[in-house]
Amino acid sequence: MSRLLHALALIWLLALPAMADPFRIGFGTNKPPYVFEAERRGLEYELVEAALRKAGFEMDAYFAPMERLHLMLARGELDCITTTNELSGVAAYYSDVYIYYHNAAAALASRHLQIHSLDDLRPYSISAFQRARFLLGPEYAALVNNHPNYREEAQQVTRNRLLYSGRIDVIIGDPKVIRYFNRDVLDQVDISQPLTWYLLFPPTGYQIGFRFQTQRDQFNLGLAAIRRSGEYEAIERKYADY
Repeated sequence: MSRLLHALALIWLLALPAMADPFRIGFGTNKPPYVFEAERRGLEYELVEAALRKAGFEMDAYFAPMERLHLMLARGELDCITTTNELSGVAAYYSDVYIYYHNAAAALASRHLQIHSLDDLRPYSISAFQRARFLLGPEYAALVNNHPNYREEAQQVTRNRLLYSGRIDVIIGDPKVIRYFNRDVLDQVDISQPLTWYLLFPPTGYQIGFRFQTQRDQFNLGLAAIRRSGEYEAIERKYADY
């Protein structure tokens, strides 16, 4: 009986018409290949859009730095925000994990840094993405909480400039994002310098933080539906070469 009720609920929710008002959802600023802000596309953008559409929502995307998005969600100025999780410290209804980032540390290979654990980062200056101090787990949070040379960037391309110019020792981020932004700084810094990657983090699962539980539940059903139909995998294939 419980399976029958769940199936009926799924059919009802997925058959709902689009909301009268577009669903206002916050994305972080440009971070290809996950989010191409100007083009309104990308791996993450399209996965979220497809799941929301299946759940009966018309998406109205808003782009801003992650700190601002979390503040706007807390104030009720957005319906939900992406690329967050339950470690964020913001009260919300969190969806199932819809995407994984593979964050790592990187340094110029010429520096020959010996980094085998998070604690080994302690002597070095570090640049990460906004809210990494929350999203990368408690051990990382403890490391950077009182770190004198730690910073987080509103614009992710800033990390590339800092690293290749020698102004920062280590950057933290997803290699796909960092490699993509090399094309935006090639006339500013020497991107031919090889990097050493340090795989210090497990894959980071990201959720969507919603204001209301019913919205979260509908999204989860939409996400499950695009996984079953193969649409999720088809979107992944579009960005497999990045």
